[in-house]
Amino acid sequence: MNFSLNEDQQALVAAIERLCERFPLDYWRDHDVHGGFPHEFHRAVAQAGWLGIAMPQAQGGAGLGITEAALMMRAISESGAGMSGASAIHMNIFGLNPVVVFGTEAQRQRFLPPLISGAEKACFAVTEPDAGLDTTKLKTQAIRDGDHYVISGRKIWISTAQVADRMLILTRTTPLNAVSKPTQGLTLFYTALDREHVEVREIDKMGRAGVDSNMLFIDGLRVSEADRIGEEGRGFEYILHGLNPERILIAAEAIGLGRVALRLATQYAKERVVFGRPIGQNQGVAHPLARSWMQLEAANLMVLKAASLYDANQACGAEANTAKYLAAEAAQDACQTAILTLGGMGYAREYHVERFLRESYIPRIAPVSPQMIMNFISEKVLGLPRSY
Repeated sequence: MNFSLNEDQQALVAAIERLCERFPLDYWRDHDVHGGFPHEFHRAVAQAGWLGIAMPQAQGGAGLGITEAALMMRAISESGAGMSGASAIHMNIFGLNPVVVFGTEAQRQRFLPPLISGAEKACFAVTEPDAGLDTTKLKTQAIRDGDHYVISGRKIWISTAQVADRMLILTRTTPLNAVSKPTQGLTLFYTALDREHVEVREIDKMGRAGVDSNMLFIDGLRVSEADRIGEEGRGFEYILHGLNPERILIAAEAIGLGRVALRLATQYAKERVVFGRPIGQNQGVAHPLARSWMQLEAANLMVLKAASLYDANQACGAEANTAKYLAAEAAQDACQTAILTLGGMGYAREYHVERFLRESYIPRIAPVSPQMIMNFISEKVLGLPRSY
């Protein structure tokens, strides 16, 4: 059992850290204040060849595992980019997993290279305002019309839709009352985001202003059968295939967020002198920082375990969910501890940690709530009766 990174993984992390040095804390603060997608950062990651880190080499990707992808996303977040930087490229890493696994060779060749090169951006359109986490109850319909489908419905909390060229969208092709199981009758498409038929309305939110979140109003979007991923009616199982890597990556991003908050707070505690001594000399300041470090390191081990299991094609649902839960909790605790360590300055934008605290709610809430994770562990791991 070895918890150390190999030479290639160390080199990967070092390369990402060098790239991120071009985008300092003030860059991300400006995007947080003024909004606007971080196109320069996205372009730099694409030009360095990292957008396709976990995509097939045949389509121009690096063909690496979720472990390497998690290390990359952790390093990006830890650089000070936080969830803003991570979310700008997050979709590339896990979102097209159904296309990679269940798409045809022609679809992979058509869809993946533009995404890997940065020529196109994509968004992930699953969540709906009336369904929430109960995905089987989604109402967006795709009605067959010859060799096309016509899609109408609503989606919510769709990141990067303001700048996306395409969307991976889950729809219902068979009514819920006409299937034997609720998970049947759902169909997945990867198609152009045609703004003549899709209204993209941005949601004003408390953090991560640099990466937009949106509600989509879809009216009569005509989609070719060639854009359907896999078989009609099996979209739910295709989406499930990408849930574990998504949780692992979100967890890695949360670890990075907690680490940068802890780093800035520790630096401040060393330099800030009150009553003739650095405040970090006081156990009331030092101990919460030490606790945050331990919590982040423990959560990071679970992230690496879940990622290694996934890359070994082993079951990792419990580990991926646990990693997401522990990392999100540890990150938010570290960000809050950072605010309190800096005191009044922690509340000032100039010192950055208030941004990290606002962003720490993202991995706690998305893509699944901590309560639903505990429900999953209770039922699937401990064998307790289902509670919902």
